[in-house]
Amino acid sequence: MESFLPHFEGKETPFYFYDLGLLSDTIAAIKSANRYGYHIHYALKANNNPEILKRIKEAGFGVDCVSGNEVKIGVKNGFQSSHIVLAGVGKTDKEIEIALDADIFSFNVESIAELKVIDELAGKRGKVANISMRINPAIDAGTHHYITTGAKENKFGISGDELFESLQLINELKHIDFIGLHFHIGSQINDLNRFKNLCEKVNELQKALHDTGLSLPHLNVGGGLGINYQDPINDPIPDFEGYFRVFHENLELLPDQELHFELGRSIVGQCGYLVSRTLYVKESPHTNFLILDAGMTELMRPALYQAKHKIVSLSNASLNKVYDVVGPICESSDSFGKAIELPETKRGDFVVICSAGAYGETMKNAYNARDLAKPYYKD
Repeated sequence: MESFLPHFEGKETPFYFYDLGLLSDTIAAIKSANRYGYHIHYALKANNNPEILKRIKEAGFGVDCVSGNEVKIGVKNGFQSSHIVLAGVGKTDKEIEIALDADIFSFNVESIAELKVIDELAGKRGKVANISMRINPAIDAGTHHYITTGAKENKFGISGDELFESLQLINELKHIDFIGLHFHIGSQINDLNRFKNLCEKVNELQKALHDTGLSLPHLNVGGGLGINYQDPINDPIPDFEGYFRVFHENLELLPDQELHFELGRSIVGQCGYLVSRTLYVKESPHTNFLILDAGMTELMRPALYQAKHKIVSLSNASLNKVYDVVGPICESSDSFGKAIELPETKRGDFVVICSAGAYGETMKNAYNARDLAKPYYKD
C-alpha cells in the first residue's frame, strides 16, 4: 500500500483510487477460467466509471443493466446492444422504451404484469422483444439479508409454479420472444455450494419445461461471487476457476443452450480504494475515535448493511492503537469500523479503505451538501 503514496500526494481527499493493473489481472483470470465459452455480462451497478468500463468492453464482456440510464451508459461506452441485458423489478415504461429503442439482447422479466407491459410497448413500436423470465428459486444464499435475492420473501422474480401457470399467456403474446430463464440468488457469496444448490434447482425446472416442448436457447444464472474483504491485499482475485467449475460440473444445459453470467463485484471490487485523510483523533477514557474526511457519502456499504472493509493507516508510527474509525457525516451510522487496531495515527495521515471498487463510487451522494469525490487511476 505504501507504494501508492506518490499517487496520493497533492490530491484533495477523499477520493477513489483505482489500480487498473489489478483490474486487468482480474479480467485475465476470468478469461482463463472461462474455458467453457460462457457469456459474461458485467453488472454495471457495481461501478460505471468510464475507465473501468473501457477495459471491461475491451475484454469482450457485455453489460447487465438495472435501469434505463444504465442502458444508455452501456451504449455510450461502446457496448454492443446485442450484449446488453436489462433487469430490475420495477422497470418504468420509459426505461422499457429506452431498451426497446436500443435493441438490447434481452429483458430479464420479473413479473407477469411486467411481461404484458413489455409486449404492449414493443407492439406499439412494431418490435419483438427477447425476454428471459426471472425465477425465484427459494434458495438461501448465506449472505446478508439485504443482499439476498433468491429467497421466498424477496421481491425478485416469480416462482416456477407461476411460470408454468403462465405458459399459455406467454405463448399468446405476439411481441415477446421467450428465449430463456434468469436466476440470481444474491451477492457476496463465498460458499460455492450455494451455486451447486442453484444448479440443482435449474436442472429440475428446465427439464420440466423442456418436457413441455419449450425451446430455451439461453440460460442466465446471474452472478454473486464474493470477494475477500478481510484480506484483500493478499487475496485480490476471487476463485473464478472454482466458480465456473461448479456450473460446468453440476448444470445440465439443454441441447445447444448458451450459458450467461452477470459478474460485478468480483470483477471490480478489489481494484478500487477509498482514500481519506485523518481530520481529528478524539480520545476519551472509553473510545478513541479516528475521524476521517471520508464518510458514508463516499462508501455507503458499512452504513447500509454493516459491511466490513479492511482499513489501512499509512502512518509511519511504530506503536499501534485501537480506534473506532468514523466519518464526518451527521449520522451515528457513519462508521467504518469499531475497535480497529492501526498504527498510531495523527491528523493529516492517509487512511485507505480497501475493496471499494464495487458499490463505492456508484452509491456516492451529496448528503450534507458534500462535494462528490473524484476518481484517480494507476495503470
